[in-house]
Amino acid sequence: MKQEEKVLKQYFGYDSFREGQGELIESILKGKDTLGIMPTGAGKSICFQVPALVLEGITLVVSPLISLMKDQVEGLNQAGVHAAYLNSSLTMGQYYKALELAKAGRYKIIYVAPERLLTEKFLSFAMGAEISMVVVDEAHCVSQWGQDFRPGYLKIAEFIERLPARPIVSAFTATATKEVRDDIMDLLLLQSPVVVTTGFDRPNLYFAVQTPKDKYASMKNYLELHPGQSGIIYCLTRKVVEEVAERLISEGFSVTRYHAGLSDEERKRGQEDFIYGRAEIMVATNAFGMGIDKSDVRYVIHYNMPKNMESYYQEAGRAGRDGGSAECILLYGGRDVVTNQYFIDHNQENRELDEMTRQLVTERDRERLRRMTFYCFTNECLRDYILRYFGEYGSNYCGNCSNCLSGFETEDVTESARAMIGCVESCCQRFGANVIIDTLRGADTVRLRSNGMKENPHYGELAEMPVHKLRQIMNHLMLRGYLTVTNDEYVIVRLTEKSGEVLRGGERITMKMAREQEHPARIRKEKPRQSRYGSGGGSFWEDFTPEEAALFEKLRLLRTEIAREERIPPYIVFSDKTLVHMCKLKPATKAEMLQVSGVGEFKYEKYGERFLGLF
Repeated sequence: MKQEEKVLKQYFGYDSFREGQGELIESILKGKDTLGIMPTGAGKSICFQVPALVLEGITLVVSPLISLMKDQVEGLNQAGVHAAYLNSSLTMGQYYKALELAKAGRYKIIYVAPERLLTEKFLSFAMGAEISMVVVDEAHCVSQWGQDFRPGYLKIAEFIERLPARPIVSAFTATATKEVRDDIMDLLLLQSPVVVTTGFDRPNLYFAVQTPKDKYASMKNYLELHPGQSGIIYCLTRKVVEEVAERLISEGFSVTRYHAGLSDEERKRGQEDFIYGRAEIMVATNAFGMGIDKSDVRYVIHYNMPKNMESYYQEAGRAGRDGGSAECILLYGGRDVVTNQYFIDHNQENRELDEMTRQLVTERDRERLRRMTFYCFTNECLRDYILRYFGEYGSNYCGNCSNCLSGFETEDVTESARAMIGCVESCCQRFGANVIIDTLRGADTVRLRSNGMKENPHYGELAEMPVHKLRQIMNHLMLRGYLTVTNDEYVIVRLTEKSGEVLRGGERITMKMAREQEHPARIRKEKPRQSRYGSGGGSFWEDFTPEEAALFEKLRLLRTEIAREERIPPYIVFSDKTLVHMCKLKPATKAEMLQVSGVGEFKYEKYGERFLGLF
């Protein structure tokens, strides 16, 4: 058995590596710079924690959030690995003590915020330490084209250059387009890196988009159909978080909340209530979630549309990290686009950039918002849309999204498309989508009269077509590149190179249309599950016998008891997946318990006998 496989079993309790993990670890242990792009829940941390325990010296992990560091350090310490973090949550006394212990060789893995790297005290420590590897976690933060750009990440390359000996440099992220991947390699000065992309698909996640008239009623209906399950509800603003959380609490749901407007103590309490299972539902802004390894989240509802696909997929990906089925529901409303556009135009995070770069970043953000909006309108497979965004191509049918499970028929919309493109051309590309659609349907408004659009040759040409269908066709033309819109303050519809082919009659356009409803996507209506761990949903426990279900509940209660004793999240003791495996194997000895996935030597010594006592 290779040394890395021994470490995996001894400390983490797993018998084999997941897809991509072995290749990434092998690359690092050969001393090569390495870039790993793996979806949320694919086990990125194992890829640098295992080699960190094999290599001589210290591994530094640069991480962007305090909660992420705390969670991973807690997990390592519970597995018997000496680890620490250095960030602003420590008092000066605690910080100096941690550095002192680090100098003495106490820690194999040290997590550090990027802003700390070039401080005098940390540099003094780093210059005298044997640093074998620098890991850049959430590496997309280094790119101005990434969704979470952090100027502090630009200091990493300088820090590495100032070290007496260059360590191995590895970088990891879950969401990265080609531009962001190139940025990571360039800005971190990776030397001939081995790049491993395991794919972005998460087959266990169900995706749906809905455009309800009453978002709250739709969301409440969903929650009532999924009692006892852990879930996250993402909102765009603090105000909406407060409103949604307050209403849910008043109606008896088990809810906590999280946003940047709360005090440190309130955020900490809310986060811990959710992680420790004291609250089933977390209502939050995008400030919550990065690094929170809560494995049993069964659904993520976006009460508002996020500003880009990267953010959406990262947030939605916090569901189903245990591999069991989970649902990702997006509730779209037109105001979501306006709110996101406001955030982009008033972004305070780009103030450090020069004017030209700031304009480029703003333009890119607007384009990404458009791509996110198209996701909410597409009639194609939602999973395929996401994967294509990240450069992967599938069959355009996944069988596990609201579009694939809706009733569609293919319709030839060439003549309608020709009318739309002709209207844009004849008005000299001066107006937005609403004016074009109002013109085509023959609306009699002051706006159309004042700008002369009632005299447009295409005025009223599609008067018999419902407005929602006109919007679907317009969105399809933009999605497929037959039309585009400007990035200016006033969004104007423009022609493209492909427009001419349609006008000249050289190209036919077909698209999927929903047979019965205004918008094809809908939330699945499910019967309430018979029990939290009963049938339905494709989770690990769906084939439990009644005896196994009862045993699982006993194991879960013991896990909760231990978590309270040690003041740690229950999943840090053992994950649901590990408890399920125990129920199936029913171990009676230490050797049999060590065969359970997720039970290593250290954890057995701490908890094994207590769990064996339940069999």
